[in-house]
Amino acid sequence: MSYFVHETAIVDDGCQIGEGTKVWHFSHIMPNCIIGEKCNIGQNVVVSPEVVLGNNVKVQNNVSIYTGVICADDVFLGPSMVFTNVVNPRSAINRRDQYTRTHVGKGASIGANATIVCGHDIGQYAFIGAGAVVTKAVSDFALVVGNPARQLGWVGEYGHRLEFNENDVAICPESQQEYRLENNQVIRIK
Repeated sequence: MSYFVHETAIVDDGCQIGEGTKVWHFSHIMPNCIIGEKCNIGQNVVVSPEVVLGNNVKVQNNVSIYTGVICADDVFLGPSMVFTNVVNPRSAINRRDQYTRTHVGKGASIGANATIVCGHDIGQYAFIGAGAVVTKAVSDFALVVGNPARQLGWVGEYGHRLEFNENDVAICPESQQEYRLENNQVIRIK
């Protein structure tokens, strides 16, 4: 086995788990999910059937990742955040054939206790603040907070808020990467 599973965790048959991934205490990895290389699955995490996690995905404690969720590489899922997978759940009505997909783009971060309502994709390098409730799609590099989540600004790949000059160019204070704001979209230019 090229990955680590804590003795209290449950990994069902039919999962694919990549090299170097770690699955910690009391977590449950369900059948037919795909977990990439070098992921970290924290304590008390549920990964439902058919979920796809890319490489280097960090899942903090108490996260529920339900069927229909696809996370690209380098995604961060903060403590106790949750995805939904049915728009109108009812206990007495089985809607397993109505799961709605949610895609989380490369490098995106979702803060502690955030809720992502199904069917609303999260763009690359987007930053969802702690406790936010996402009820619509989030653009690449967008910074969103609140309930319902609203956009406050933009962040770069290193997670720093971007301040655009009069030429609509911003420089990340840590990486020195350059970004341009065009037509209400951010693109990395250098």
